[in-house]
Amino acid sequence: MGKRIIQQARGKGSMTYRVRKKAFIYKIKFPTKTGEAEIIKLIHSPAHSAPLMKIKLENEIAYLPAFNMAYVGQNISVGQGKPETGNILPLKDIPPTTQIYNIENNPGDGGKMMRAAGTSAILSKKQKDKIIVALPNKKETTLNENCRAVIGTIAGGGKTLKPFVTAGKKYHKMKAKSKLWPRTSAVKMNAVDHPFGCGRGKRPKPKIAKRNAPPGRKVGHLRPRRTGHKR
Repeated sequence: MGKRIIQQARGKGSMTYRVRKKAFIYKIKFPTKTGEAEIIKLIHSPAHSAPLMKIKLENEIAYLPAFNMAYVGQNISVGQGKPETGNILPLKDIPPTTQIYNIENNPGDGGKMMRAAGTSAILSKKQKDKIIVALPNKKETTLNENCRAVIGTIAGGGKTLKPFVTAGKKYHKMKAKSKLWPRTSAVKMNAVDHPFGCGRGKRPKPKIAKRNAPPGRKVGHLRPRRTGHKR
């Protein structure tokens, strides 16, 4: 008789595998109104790699990743104004070659891309009602012209240059975000702990998991479009 593998144990939930709810109390979104907003507080959030800024627009409060050189009391424009650092504008109103972050995939979703510390994308070019954005990995994505973004670069850049030094610091860092660390390779486990366990010969063949496989069997290639070497 085997035991629950990690996927099953995490899915079931326990004292070992549980989400630290206090870390995820700040939800990133854009204000629904337009006008002048004020930065009223800079916040350290355990769930985010970058500091957050708490902004107030009339009677509405919103949380966003802070841009570089942001300070309390600073005013930023939402949905209007010039394309200056910190302002929130639709992509159609931002000139090409501008650095942007917290970009919406679809208009009104609150920002989904470029939210890690020190990151930013570049608005590459405009084509009719579509905007092409160049990402840091040298790929490009096409977005609706009404998607919004913040102008500038996210604060906290360079934090990855400082080493963790000890495994304990890395463990607590990952635990704050409810991430599994350290990760153990499946072939290094015993046969009762994982379908890839034992690893006789240490040369396992890739396995394709069925689409409707239950947790614990859904390991390996999950619904791959293709397998094998590219030619």
